[in-house]
Amino acid sequence: MLRYLIGIGLPFLGVIGALPWVAAQDRYVFGVPFIYAWIFAWFGLTSACLFICWRCFDRHRYANEA
Repeated sequence: MLRYLIGIGLPFLGVIGALPWVAAQDRYVFGVPFIYAWIFAWFGLTSACLFICWRCFDRHRYANEA
């Protein structure tokens, strides 16, 4: 259950859950509106969450196949 929370829940909350707060911000990151920078940052953060799930929970399944 924890792997689903990290792999799916955290990115969902980061993108969809925090969107009202992010949309209310009137800031810029390197000349880009904060909402675009936030969503773009979650591309990499989602990959990191999935890597953490694989590393902690699923890596042992594939260790003996090679």
